[in-house]
Amino acid sequence: MAAFSYFPHTPEDIRVMLDRIGVASLDALYADVPAEYVHDGNFELPEPKSEQEIREFFAALASKNLPLKIFAGAGACDHYSPSVAQYLCSRSEFSTAYTPYQAEISQGTLRYIFEFQSLICSLSGMDVANASMYDGPTAAAEAMFMALASTKKKTRFLLSETLLPNVREVVATYAHYHGVELGYIAHCGGQTSLDALKAELEKDDVAGVLLPSVNRFGIVEDFSGFAEAIHGQKALAVAYCDPSALAVVRTPGEWDFDIAVGDGQTLGIPLCFGGPYVGFMACRKDYVRKMPGRIVGQTLDHDGRRCFVLTLQAREQHIRREKATSNICSNQSLMALYVTIYLSLMGPEGMKEVNRLSSAGAHYLHDRLLESGLFEEVFDKPFLKEFVLRSKVPAARLQQVLLDAGFFAALETEEGLVSFCVTEKHGKEEIDALVNSLKEAEL
Repeated sequence: MAAFSYFPHTPEDIRVMLDRIGVASLDALYADVPAEYVHDGNFELPEPKSEQEIREFFAALASKNLPLKIFAGAGACDHYSPSVAQYLCSRSEFSTAYTPYQAEISQGTLRYIFEFQSLICSLSGMDVANASMYDGPTAAAEAMFMALASTKKKTRFLLSETLLPNVREVVATYAHYHGVELGYIAHCGGQTSLDALKAELEKDDVAGVLLPSVNRFGIVEDFSGFAEAIHGQKALAVAYCDPSALAVVRTPGEWDFDIAVGDGQTLGIPLCFGGPYVGFMACRKDYVRKMPGRIVGQTLDHDGRRCFVLTLQAREQHIRREKATSNICSNQSLMALYVTIYLSLMGPEGMKEVNRLSSAGAHYLHDRLLESGLFEEVFDKPFLKEFVLRSKVPAARLQQVLLDAGFFAALETEEGLVSFCVTEKHGKEEIDALVNSLKEAEL
């Protein structure tokens, strides 16, 4: 213990805790950890360095990373991130409290959460949004629980096979440990099959259905007739959305869906090797009391000034956890702030321009790749910024050639297809360079 004088527990404290759980020693407590993973000896830490030396050390490490031009999507797209967003996120008025229970000292936090909710409602066409979720896949899992809690004697939840794999897998994990039965809806021609959905609904045990607004093939799905079929069996329709695309495609509200979820990464959040991102959830007002997390509202203070307060939160998750419909009791508040700043900077016209540039670039790349003779069309369906093709060259070989040329692209799907994604960051010269790198490799 002498080597760790900052530990709060005395040897007597540790002995009492070990006795309580029936373990003889700290070594015995970690007996299940394989010996090869247990560190035995001193850490090889370098000598102390000056600030300049530390900067140079980490700059040398960073220089080992190979910067790539990213033409990959699959739920994480390389959109432009305004430099001012990072600066504004650090301002003190937005960092007044981690958890905004005390409105008197949390007005900055409460305000941007309120604005985040308002913007998500505007994008999704829903009545109310919470603030916020960990990421898109966990938001989808929470929507599953909402559907089960909102319907009576329904035990099954359906997932479209056109959802991203990580979304399906996270929902399946949550379902497994909560005893929820899942069903899957086949796709036809790259889009969720309405006939397959109706066949599943006829079993009369479906609480909800999760469908992607823009699916893993990049196709913008047509949900004509879906809401009617789902509501006809008293189930809930849940949309998994790319929120950036909602600026130009029909919203879940316009499709008459009940819940909208998704990941806010496409709203200017840098890729950052996979996070942190932020999930969102919005719904019709009928289901607001089944929604996890918290909702911030606007009111007036004693002097009649505009202010913000926590309006609703699922208290059971704090004090009656066994009755809770969710275990979400915190959120990605910093990233919700980032999204709020991004949307405020871009505005409706800016969001439309992002999608216009992305779509134009994606269709240009799509046509150039087909012209190269190395690819074949798979689905003749509308797409926005992402698409899949069938490669005549093994995907691994294709990816290696692109990597060598400085591109990260051609992700392989479950079916062996390859996908490409173009955002507003990629101009014609970069797209031509990608195609030319494949031609020059003589694949």
